[in-house]
Amino acid sequence: MIYEYNATDEKCPLPLVKTRLLLKKLNEGDSCIIRLKDKGSKSDIPKLLIKQGYTFSKHYIDNTILEIEIINRKVK
Repeated sequence: MIYEYNATDEKCPLPLVKTRLLLKKLNEGDSCIIRLKDKGSKSDIPKLLIKQGYTFSKHYIDNTILEIEIINRKVK
């Protein structure tokens, strides 16, 4: 399943909290696309994903919106 979360209108810590809840819903092989605009969230969410061992990629849609794609294959 592919989940999408558009957090471009939200400020930290709300995107971080909602991302943690979303990660709990992911099953093996699921993916999630998150869009962020808030400076703190752009920094904090990748750190969370690294700490928890998620595989992800990130790129900018434009100068302000960061898109992160998470694949639920935890790195061991």
